[in-house]
Amino acid sequence: MHEMTSRREFLALTAAAAATAACSKVETNGAKTMTTELTDLSATEAVALMRRGDLAALDYATALVEQCGRWEHLNAWISFEPERVLESAREADRLRASGADTGLLHGLPIPVKDSVNTKDYPTTGGTRALADFHPADDAELVKRLTAAGGIVMGKTNIHELSFGWTSNNQAFGAVRNPYDASRIPGGSSGGTGAAIAARMAPLGIAEDTQGSIRVPAALCGVCGFRPTQNRYPNQGVVPITPLFDQVGPHARNAVDLALFDHVMTGEPLVASPASLQGLRLGVAREYFYGALDTEVERITDDVLARLGDAGVVLVEADVPDLKRLIDATTAQVQLYHAMPMLTRYLKEFGTGLTFEEMMAEVSGDVAAVFADFVLPGGTGTPSEADFVAARDEHLPALRRTMQAYFASNRLDAMIFPATQIAAPPIGEDFEVTLNGETVLFEPVISRNISPGSTSGIPGIVIPAALNRDGLPVSLEIDGPAGSDLRLFGIGLALETLLGRLPAPMLPGA
Repeated sequence: MHEMTSRREFLALTAAAAATAACSKVETNGAKTMTTELTDLSATEAVALMRRGDLAALDYATALVEQCGRWEHLNAWISFEPERVLESAREADRLRASGADTGLLHGLPIPVKDSVNTKDYPTTGGTRALADFHPADDAELVKRLTAAGGIVMGKTNIHELSFGWTSNNQAFGAVRNPYDASRIPGGSSGGTGAAIAARMAPLGIAEDTQGSIRVPAALCGVCGFRPTQNRYPNQGVVPITPLFDQVGPHARNAVDLALFDHVMTGEPLVASPASLQGLRLGVAREYFYGALDTEVERITDDVLARLGDAGVVLVEADVPDLKRLIDATTAQVQLYHAMPMLTRYLKEFGTGLTFEEMMAEVSGDVAAVFADFVLPGGTGTPSEADFVAARDEHLPALRRTMQAYFASNRLDAMIFPATQIAAPPIGEDFEVTLNGETVLFEPVISRNISPGSTSGIPGIVIPAALNRDGLPVSLEIDGPAGSDLRLFGIGLALETLLGRLPAPMLPGA
């Protein structure tokens, strides 16, 4: 039975690789692979080649390691040990040569956000206080990846303690956007987003409490997937709140997101696009389409027109009371939970630090946010009554509202711009320019991604186009809770319609 299952999975993976091969530059000749750019391979393509023996894991890992060197200026990594990656690749080659079964991620180097526990690398949470913290064990997510043959490639740079959307990390340095190194990659999983966009790896691990998968995906021009809440294991991750925290992947195509889901859940691998003919997508303009950057609006309108021409039914319908429910829920839960959840993590995983000791070393920008909004006595710190009302009243109401929105309008999903702006310059952490006016950064970067993570529904980010400044603009598709597999098919269909973004260019190239 095990042999039959492995063969079935292998055939599914090979079929998925064939679905993405048109964009690759790989030609095979017997057991030898000739390539002009191994780094362009998708995860699905690379694994299929390595499992067949047409590509040595060591050759592939070497190409990715060299790519990391070329893009070192992005500061995408906190911990990166090239020789460890290469030795793991040699071991993958030895395993295959021995005739042993190979996994669905055989030989694939995978960047891991530095908030996810790994036993072979420190887990810093992006803060200096944890620079020497070595967890005793991998997080469950990492165990599943390595059991499938994946290789932990290193730990990617993040916004400190995952408390922000810029990845302008004051402890380990700012992460830079591959499409313009003077701009942010988004956060908090900015290092993973930048690494995937820059072809350092095709599939990486991010984590999302309020947009930290989807914002970097959108601003770096890659695909990102936040699943239905708790679809993937969240244990062993530096927390904010268990009600919203959710790990998930970054990739450069939707098939690789589906491959990650297949490995995590064992559910069927979605490798075929859904039919666009008759697909019903909600367009909630009141909340998601107001105050868009003119280029974001232009690209979004173009995508909606193309979807309509392809047979999609665009259902103009707003989500009742959405802004009030988000305002009453999202911040209250996160800010109230952050201190007790971090305290628990520090003790449970043996960091040797108390919360107070960690905070004494936190960088000034994040320390100020904690002082104002998390610590007792802060001017914006939620009271217990605020939290209880958010958890027990407003959050259930929001989830019922979202469920009713999809059901009453007979929607397969909803579609909207992931962020209201493209990537702003590094350093504009509090105010940005939107259509010639100075506005607060937080609302324009977080407004559209907040309903999905707060309500616990799945969302996939698909790059749409580059704007006139050469920066990515991306759309998000959210579906009803539990519709994850359906969402992959929709994402594949949208990706097929729009094509893929050109790769970022190295400075001076």
